[in-house]
Amino acid sequence: MIQPLKKYSVFIVFTLLLFSNCKQAQIIEVASPDETKKISFLNDENDDITFSIHYNKEEVIKTSALELFSDAINFSGTVSVIDIENSSENNTWQSRFSELSAIPDHYNQLKIYLKLGEGYVNIIARAYNEGIAFSYEIPEQNNITEIGLEEKIHYNFDSDYHVWSTPKREPRKLTAQGEYKKIPLSQLELGIERPLVIEMNDSLILALAEAKLVDYARLSFNKGTSSKYSILSELDGKMGEQKQDTITGAIISNRKNTGIKVHKKLPFQSPWRVVMIGKSYGELLENNYIIQNLNDPSKIADESWIKPGKVLRETTLTTDGAYAAIDFVSAHNMQYIMFDAGWYGDEMKNSSDATTVTLDPKRSKGPLDMQGVTAYAKEKGIGVILYVNRRALEKQLDDLLPLFKEWGIAGIKYGFVRVGDQDATAWLHDAIKKTAEYGMIIDIHDEYRPTGFSRTYPNLLTQEGIRGDEETVPNAHTLITMFTRMLAGAADNTVCYYNKRVDKMGSHASQLAKTVCIFSPLQFLYWYDKPAASPEKLDGLWGDTKHIGNEPELEFFDAVPTTWDETKVLYAEIGEIGVIARRNGNDWFVGGINGVTERNVELDFSFLKAGQNYTAKVYTDDETVNTRTKVKIEEIEINNNSKLNLKVNSNNGFAIHIANNN
Repeated sequence: MIQPLKKYSVFIVFTLLLFSNCKQAQIIEVASPDETKKISFLNDENDDITFSIHYNKEEVIKTSALELFSDAINFSGTVSVIDIENSSENNTWQSRFSELSAIPDHYNQLKIYLKLGEGYVNIIARAYNEGIAFSYEIPEQNNITEIGLEEKIHYNFDSDYHVWSTPKREPRKLTAQGEYKKIPLSQLELGIERPLVIEMNDSLILALAEAKLVDYARLSFNKGTSSKYSILSELDGKMGEQKQDTITGAIISNRKNTGIKVHKKLPFQSPWRVVMIGKSYGELLENNYIIQNLNDPSKIADESWIKPGKVLRETTLTTDGAYAAIDFVSAHNMQYIMFDAGWYGDEMKNSSDATTVTLDPKRSKGPLDMQGVTAYAKEKGIGVILYVNRRALEKQLDDLLPLFKEWGIAGIKYGFVRVGDQDATAWLHDAIKKTAEYGMIIDIHDEYRPTGFSRTYPNLLTQEGIRGDEETVPNAHTLITMFTRMLAGAADNTVCYYNKRVDKMGSHASQLAKTVCIFSPLQFLYWYDKPAASPEKLDGLWGDTKHIGNEPELEFFDAVPTTWDETKVLYAEIGEIGVIARRNGNDWFVGGINGVTERNVELDFSFLKAGQNYTAKVYTDDETVNTRTKVKIEEIEINNNSKLNLKVNSNNGFAIHIANNN
């Protein structure tokens, strides 16, 4: 039985440590393979264990500390080093579901076995070319089988650097889907999301992140007190009965912020605490695979059934509407349709039963023949995805999975999931594993943000945790999202096209560009729109729905893939301009999104193969084009010596499809 909390603590800092039987100070450190990043372990005057992180010989994170509180082990007292192990890894693994198909996994590792007071803790640190990661192990000891734990990390800096912060965590506020603001780190508030991006200078950007969060409490950030310029990382406390706003999903209940946050059986290893380091925002984004590298390889022996692709939400919740949607996606190189909330009743009522097709009358009057729809979809080679709110998932998952398999369902979109405390984390990741056993893909919506688990269970194709198109986000904020939230991994932005909010957000060409700029192996298109053949339906809650037209530029949506072999960031000025080029097979796709300032963009195509000829279709905004979307299409011949100058107006964008002619 767990005893009441005692304030047993340990400060763990990566710099200089003393061996227990040595009086000579010894430097204990590990550097990245390219020797540009280093984490060092030093002994301070108070025998605290502290860490510092260096980039190109500059100390970018000053002497800092990891603090642990346990209810069962006394970690306070003398710090002694029992043993040290060094190892290295240099591999490449393959993925069909990422921003790269061949992902390098190259690091040097240091493991320090510590005696801390009456307890034992092992520190594991990895130095990658892409950044630094560390975690701690609590081994078996003193006949203790289980402990309660609280963790705090104090990151210290030498200046009041600017950070990109999500909103303060408080009732009725969305954080993972919240609006970013640039503030000094001294103005951070409770519950700031990860990754937390820190602007050190024009040629150095850091991001504090988390990897391999599977059965632990989530971490978040706050203003620290350990030095004048400090960031505090701490774990989420337990939440009682979860109450949510029925429209936004924002939590209404309060969370416990003090005391024990995690209960674990010994031995165990914590999630990884990650410091991503790059010369630019573009470099951080290109190297964001460090998060997946810190997760276990795939547990799914045969991944052939996992199919990335493009999805159309069926907005009428009717059989006729579903048939029209299936015909449309089949004709436009899309792979899935999805039935959203309302197909099994009011998603916000605990009484709604997801084992039945019982339409919510506020959403649709029907009829909806689910098994008829799935049979027709199968004939056309199209998958059907069902939305299920966590209220039904938590009660019925073990019943739903075999039933959905019988119906022929390809995947589930999890809605309004619980996030934050250990119970919520463990339930969700266990549900992902169970869903994989039934051969179904997953999209997790609302406040969940990834920490790389899709490497281990790639049926988790995407998730939200993004301020996406449903929030009518202007281009300038999308350009923040691209270099903050997207460091964590794939995000379902729910791209819309004909909805009136496009004019408030940016332009139609910039909507095309989002399919390249916002990575998601499961890409939702035409979020508020329906096929021309779909029945007219004005009784739903989807807002300004319009029929999809036949504008020529829709060929870009038809052609664009959702996973990539190669990714290059061409422009990365956060909040201002972003241009990303991605390759799938022999074709390249380029997306460009512009903020509020009109500018000339010069594209350098040196990333193309030398000696090859290409045809590029360029999609730009042009008010003189006589269509309702005003997108101009030009076709040009290019090679790797070519350059293209584009004038891009305020809040406009562009997209390019480059086909190899050889």
